[in-house]
Amino acid sequence: MLVEVCANSVQSAINAQRGGADRIELCCDLPSGGLSPSSASILVAREKLDIELFVFIRPRIGDFCYNALEFEIMKREIEFAKDSGADGIVFGILQSNGKVDFFRTRELVELAHPLPCTFHRAFDMCPYPFDALDDLVAAGITRVLTSGGKPTALEGKKLIAQLNKVGGGHIGVIAGAGINEMNVDELVKFTNVNEIHLSGKTTIKGTFHARINGVSFGNDHWETSARSIYQVKNILDNREK
Repeated sequence: MLVEVCANSVQSAINAQRGGADRIELCCDLPSGGLSPSSASILVAREKLDIELFVFIRPRIGDFCYNALEFEIMKREIEFAKDSGADGIVFGILQSNGKVDFFRTRELVELAHPLPCTFHRAFDMCPYPFDALDDLVAAGITRVLTSGGKPTALEGKKLIAQLNKVGGGHIGVIAGAGINEMNVDELVKFTNVNEIHLSGKTTIKGTFHARINGVSFGNDHWETSARSIYQVKNILDNREK
């Protein structure tokens, strides 16, 4: 069972590796659903990590329908990640009707080659998931990350199981969203997936206490918890024995 951790920073990625993660998906701004990480974050993460590093590509918050300029940015970001030693690329791009943007997806897959590509949870916005899965296979996508069209993977476990069965040896299905040590065993048992995706986040209290003219930009932030990843990994390792 492969555990992929969505890391919102290099520190989170390091914590995840310490906890036993098998792969990192590096991004930033997870409260908005994730955005492309900075170039420096990619370079430092590659220096610090011994495990696989997949780079998340998303040029802005909001929907997954991108104009020509945004698509150009995505291509440049993929090229940089590839040149920086990334092991894989993660992206998602849709048409305004919710269908997979097949031709531009295939173009990004070809640009990333030989790196494998994961289609992220933009997939969960597709109204016809099985048609979308066929399009992703045809476009050369290696894996799809999904919560089964629901807010959490546990809620969407029925569709995840169906997608995993239909995908067979053609495309990998990663279950993600809301997974933790309390529900991972139930989810894996029901869906039979071989890969899961989680953040394992914990709140880090800030140390800044001064207050200037009532101005505040927030004091706390969150990081992946090595302990949370270890607990999930331990549960999965034990069920495989």
